[in-house]
Amino acid sequence: MKRIVFIVFSCVLMHAASAQKLPLSQQMSLTAMNLWKDSFALKPGKPAKWSYDQGVILKGMEAVWKLYGDAKFFEYIQRSMDFYVQEDGSIKQYQRDEYNIDHLNNGKVVMMLYDVTGKKKYQKAIDYMRTQLDEHPRTKEGSFWHKKIYPWQVWLDGLYMAQPFYAEYAMHYRQDSAFDDIAKQFILIERHTRDKKTGLLYHGWDESKEQKWADKVTGCSPHFWARAMGWYGVAMVDALDYFPPMHPGRDSIIGILNRFVKAIVKVQDVKSGVWYDILDMSKAPKNYKESSASSMLVYTIAKAVRKGYIPAFFAANAKKGYNGIVKEFIEVDSTGQTNLKGTVTVSGLGGKPYRDGSFEYYMSEPVITNDPKGIGAFIMCAAEMELAALPKIGKGKKVVLDCWFNNEWRKNGYGVNVRRHYTWDDAEQGGFSLLGSIFNNYGAATVNLEEAPTAKNLKGAAVYVMVDPDGWKDTKSPNYMDEKSAKAIAEWVKQGGVLFLMANDTSNCDLKYFNTLSNKFGIHFSDKSRNMVQGKEFETGAVFNNAINPVFRKTKKMYLKEISVLETISPAKPLLSEGGDVIMATAKYGKGTVFAVGDPWLYNEYVDGRKIPAEFENFSAANELVQWLLKQVPAKK
Repeated sequence: MKRIVFIVFSCVLMHAASAQKLPLSQQMSLTAMNLWKDSFALKPGKPAKWSYDQGVILKGMEAVWKLYGDAKFFEYIQRSMDFYVQEDGSIKQYQRDEYNIDHLNNGKVVMMLYDVTGKKKYQKAIDYMRTQLDEHPRTKEGSFWHKKIYPWQVWLDGLYMAQPFYAEYAMHYRQDSAFDDIAKQFILIERHTRDKKTGLLYHGWDESKEQKWADKVTGCSPHFWARAMGWYGVAMVDALDYFPPMHPGRDSIIGILNRFVKAIVKVQDVKSGVWYDILDMSKAPKNYKESSASSMLVYTIAKAVRKGYIPAFFAANAKKGYNGIVKEFIEVDSTGQTNLKGTVTVSGLGGKPYRDGSFEYYMSEPVITNDPKGIGAFIMCAAEMELAALPKIGKGKKVVLDCWFNNEWRKNGYGVNVRRHYTWDDAEQGGFSLLGSIFNNYGAATVNLEEAPTAKNLKGAAVYVMVDPDGWKDTKSPNYMDEKSAKAIAEWVKQGGVLFLMANDTSNCDLKYFNTLSNKFGIHFSDKSRNMVQGKEFETGAVFNNAINPVFRKTKKMYLKEISVLETISPAKPLLSEGGDVIMATAKYGKGTVFAVGDPWLYNEYVDGRKIPAEFENFSAANELVQWLLKQVPAKK
């Protein structure tokens, strides 16, 4: 018996040690997956419920999936939403006519599922949710009520629930006028709730000034609730992801964000780095440090710095806040599960029983461990800080994707004519959205080149990515590589440019004209094809890296299918070979560098972990290759 107990205890310790080796974003994601295995119930034993809390967790988990390429996180997201979203697009327990702004938060997750999978049920669901905004009650100025049962009221929370969903939907459907509405609502709530003295925003505003909690002159609630500020901050940085670059509302929101961050860092606790539940009353008896708000505020600051919306020196506040969150609120129990302490379950205004917005009211709400809002906020925060910790070797460098020689078009699921195959913004299987994110994660900017390359339009490019040039089967009028373009590219490489060439097998790609360029570097894409995978015979696509090479130092096994075998002469050198066939090659040309492979192998289908077995390390390979490419760019003098 003692032996059995010892073995079980040893297994528990091994599991705990293993879990703690993972990044904190993954540790907390695993906690959520353990607490809510099949569906989402706020309290154990209660029925599953369509709730915004779940959307907070799943958006955090989406960031973890994209940062680490582990498909189990995507699968959990999809399984969680499939519990509610039916094949006809109806959503269990979603009541549109309740006009509850909270109900829209999960729409962001459903939209991601549609973008990735293309399943029509998800599109039908988000289209139906979007109709809520067409009829949702508004203030006289045009802001959404928080809920139908809370007439004339706008809470900061509601901006998070609706605006990022609204903005992303508008981006996809090209509803440009919606951005006027979105920006206006951010502007209005700041105008009404911002305290001139502190710069902080009150939790809620009542246009009618009829609520007991509302100031009879301003209509504002009495206090600066930390999580309300957190919701508002996250809403801004997330909605900005979708704003057209030249829309005036973008600058308006960035202006609000700068005022917001200046205000919140002034009330950041000097000693611990976190924030109190009522922001400006840290010394008040009963006030306490709160984990969900602290996580949201750190996420807001860190993402705003990464996106360049606020000065870089605020990164120190994010780092201090994150370290404080880990120290104050993270604990690992005896089973190895990572838990989050110190989250207030809820704080609202009005309702039944009536919540008067007083300090005493806020202090009366329960503070618990592993509240879903707190867990979700922490996952988002941890993933953002883990991203911030990556080396920014691409800072100030521009990665340009050719959209001239690869120039295929289609009408997407949103009814918009867009480029297809190997593009930065395509989240479906054939897109490069994850590869683009990896470049961005290391600090590089990603852009398109939609015309023939010249010395002028390549100037300023650090890396030029060319993939799968069109043949007559791809488009009616393909833009074939010619000597003029090849010469311009070669001269750019000679001056220090880094060229990343990805072809395809001869039946799927123009090789004849593409070789006009690659031959200049001693690389020839041959008509010989290999790794012709049939169905799920994944081993046929295996490429092994058994010797240390300058590009792939950790990645040992990769998956590439239907490859054009390379032929190399000086200055090119084989990098990876299989059975005597050169799979990848590099060349130094003047001050520049060329990397070539006969397959566009880093598209989402073979990087995001959802299709190929986990033993194939394409996600790791993508990260190593991106870092190597960026390091080849000569330092500016």
